[in-house]
Amino acid sequence: MTRPPTVPVVRNVPSGPGYPVLPTGTSPYHGGMPVTGEYAPSAMEWVRDQVAEYEASGGTRADTLRDTGLKIVVVTTRGAKSGKVRKFALMRVEHDGEYALVASKGGHDFHPDWHNNLRADPTALEIQDGPEPHDYVAREVTGDEKALWWERAVAAYPPYAEYQEKTDREIPVFVARRA
Repeated sequence: MTRPPTVPVVRNVPSGPGYPVLPTGTSPYHGGMPVTGEYAPSAMEWVRDQVAEYEASGGTRADTLRDTGLKIVVVTTRGAKSGKVRKFALMRVEHDGEYALVASKGGHDFHPDWHNNLRADPTALEIQDGPEPHDYVAREVTGDEKALWWERAVAAYPPYAEYQEKTDREIPVFVARRA
């Protein structure tokens, strides 16, 4: 598989363990930040409706997972294959300004599509937690760091533990840091 051409970075990319190491002023990812382009709404009506209501209200309505009372964030990525803008809600797992993005897919035996989008371009990421979306860069965590974030995720949304028991795959966890 060939990589997309190197393009200028629009903003500084966070640095640190697990984040991309980039030559100054370049990004090996397709497009980078911010996430722009043709929007392809979710095929699931309830996801489309929740995202639309959340965004229209500046995060004051449709800010929980259905009737659970548990907070969500709206996540925007770029489709790895289509290049189209994709939006969806994920459980809000925040710590010190960083967010865990848990690729649980409800415990199914395959990853959610957004997992592939973030792997293809971890800089094509926006998270809206309140009135405005902000650009983020994601990295997949492993080992002790994953265990720490997994604990935080299960505290925010206890069914994650059941989802992991349901599937043979290890549920990936990404951590997103503001760009």
